[in-house]
Amino acid sequence: MNSFPANVRKKINYYVYLYIDPRNDEVFYIGKGKGNRCFAHLKSNAESDKVERILELRKLGVEPKIELLKYGLTESEALLVEQTAIDLLDIGNLTNLFRGHGSKHESRASVEQVVSMLDAKEVVIRDPVILINISRLFRYGMSEFELYEATRIAWKVGPKRNKAKYAFSIYKSVVREVYEIQSWLPGNSTLRCFRATIEVDDDRWEFVGKMAPDSIRKRYVGKSISEYQKPGAQNPIKYVNCD
Repeated sequence: MNSFPANVRKKINYYVYLYIDPRNDEVFYIGKGKGNRCFAHLKSNAESDKVERILELRKLGVEPKIELLKYGLTESEALLVEQTAIDLLDIGNLTNLFRGHGSKHESRASVEQVVSMLDAKEVVIRDPVILINISRLFRYGMSEFELYEATRIAWKVGPKRNKAKYAFSIYKSVVREVYEIQSWLPGNSTLRCFRATIEVDDDRWEFVGKMAPDSIRKRYVGKSISEYQKPGAQNPIKYVNCD
């Protein structure tokens, strides 16, 4: 099957769907949508782990199984179910690039991690920095390399980027890591193993750098920067002390 009958499309409304490897019944992708969205990946030519898995199955003469986890949902309900399912299975075991889009609810975390986030002390930023919100890519337990890659690639930033000495990796208004910026380069111009498929245009840039000195990291990592971010701000980039 590669589409729903018209009367079914009207009844299922928003839903959350699973792509399953028939060789081992392993879920390898979770998505949300309405209409025939769940079938769209079968026709995709994009470069992604998800499409590679589908092509791998087809070489063996089989197709991925598609299941609906929940249906008859509103869009906000579908977002919550999608994010919860991704958190439960762990995005590291899936081909999803992101944890889910637009949900206001928090992601899976240990009780210690929740406490450290909600109890983070506010910090005054004294250095010229660029704050980079990586909320769509962050997950607890990321390796140092994954966190670095998620932070440095690839953003719409203006000339002020060159005045920033440090880049702060931000999730939920808490500084997760600090990098000393060595240079900015056009998007997609450096090697990477993580977040390989991104949209790049003339306005996107990525930086190369290294972990900031321990004295700087001790000052900022684990601290809250909520005073520098407006609630509900859509732009993932903010400059501090870069005028």
